[in-house]
Amino acid sequence: MTRMDQASPVEPGTKVHGASHERGRGRALYTADERRRRDESVWTIVQGVLAPLQFLVFLVSLGLVVRTLTTGEGAFAADVSIVIKTLVLYTIMITGSIWEKVVFGKWLFAESFFWEDVVSMLVLALHTLYLVMLFGEYGTLEQRMLVALAAYSSYVVNAAQFLWKLRMARLEGAKSPEAVAA
Repeated sequence: MTRMDQASPVEPGTKVHGASHERGRGRALYTADERRRRDESVWTIVQGVLAPLQFLVFLVSLGLVVRTLTTGEGAFAADVSIVIKTLVLYTIMITGSIWEKVVFGKWLFAESFFWEDVVSMLVLALHTLYLVMLFGEYGTLEQRMLVALAAYSSYVVNAAQFLWKLRMARLEGAKSPEAVAA
């Protein structure tokens, strides 16, 4: 086994290959620099506005999709609402990727949000599949609505992931030395 293969402990705050290792075993979501960049970034505000907007659009659209599936009525309104939801999703994903680049230096799959980004890719894929079905005229109305429900189910899981991370970040912020000094 070479020296490179051996695990060696890295002290918090040290730099290895240009990356700060302030995260320990119970690793924090943000290093001090990442927290500062997060707090200073306009993209944090953009995400804070788009997330509840997307949730509101989701709730309205979910109601329209369920109505269409149960009564067969309102298919056009349901389709329009899903397209709007998808456009808001694309917007939040693009701006979220910019936010991740600003805060973590990676467009996607930063260590702190890796699994959220993985599920986000599923959410995007299902919403995109819906658009392909709608505009390509593939499948039945019911099949399209069921794909929308699958997309929405994955969105709920993803939203829960992000809410959990938001809570973790707030708890970390309350414990950080910067928060105590402020």
